[in-house]
Amino acid sequence: MSNFRQVDRETGFLLPPSVDEWLPERHLARFVVEVIERLDLSAMVGAYRGSGSASYHPSVLLGLLVYGYATRVFSSRQLERATYDSGHSAGRTYRTASCI
Repeated sequence: MSNFRQVDRETGFLLPPSVDEWLPERHLARFVVEVIERLDLSAMVGAYRGSGSASYHPSVLLGLLVYGYATRVFSSRQLERATYDSGHSAGRTYRTASCI
């Protein structure tokens, strides 16, 4: 039984109309999402106990971690701050954190 938050990378916003239009075609965040989507994360998903409130899917968290490492953000606290910072928001933007 999984209790993951839904990930929708095509969610529309008021401005810009879509995250897909906001990021350049060859942005690192797009590459990270494509790579993570190809990985077999069944072991991670299978290890999830499913208790408590809805969790972020392992692909979302792994994508955020990989994007952080690729942009030299190694600390978990810095990584969290970067998700709110407009300069690094591309990591969460292409809905590597669509549910944040």
